[in-house]
Amino acid sequence: MRAMDTANVDPAELAKFSALAHRWWDLEGEFAPLHQINPLRLDWIDSISPLNGQRVLDVGCGGGILAESMARKGADVLGIDLADKSLKVAQLHALEAQLPGLTYRQIAAEALAEEMPGQFDTVTCMEMLEHVPDPASIVNACATLVRPGGWVFFSTINRNPKSFLLAIVGAEYLLNLVPRGTHEYARLLRPSELGRFCRAAGLDLQTSRGLEYNPITRRFRLSTDTSVNYMIAARKPLATTD
Repeated sequence: MRAMDTANVDPAELAKFSALAHRWWDLEGEFAPLHQINPLRLDWIDSISPLNGQRVLDVGCGGGILAESMARKGADVLGIDLADKSLKVAQLHALEAQLPGLTYRQIAAEALAEEMPGQFDTVTCMEMLEHVPDPASIVNACATLVRPGGWVFFSTINRNPKSFLLAIVGAEYLLNLVPRGTHEYARLLRPSELGRFCRAAGLDLQTSRGLEYNPITRRFRLSTDTSVNYMIAARKPLATTD
């Protein structure tokens, strides 16, 4: 049986993003919001865990938007995803950008965790947890992959009436920021749920930030409001000796 057959993945989600793979680097296309928020999330990550010289893993890297930007900060980056077409786009764009410190692999986070436990200084998993059947398994894999003392960053969407109105009805149906059907409300994660997954995986929660969108200025900004889009920074404790 192939690893893909038992991976923590929804085939419908893979098909959805594969169909749009050729649009990853279109700044005005379906992934435009990711390009707009990328400087915000990149600077936030870099301010907490300076990326220069680090070994970094980007889980669910898609077309490589965040992975490339972290490599430009001086990190040695591995991006992983199970969407073959998205990875091919990411690899081609990395070649065009001439970024030698950036590689990609088609492998599940859980499989890589068995292969490379504790091998990364920083692990990122952004806008991905709401698209998998078992997000707790991804969180646990990320915790396994990061070294003691290293950082893990997650971003996702809260689950509440406000997020349904803004992130699904507003973003998908009214403002057309992302394609319709991008998000399924039942799969969105409350911060308390993500926090519970992190603690169960042995990660210590450190800080969080919200991402807000202003439909008038059409700009995103970081805030303390985590009621819709939010990011969490967690750290793996240093090993202790008796």
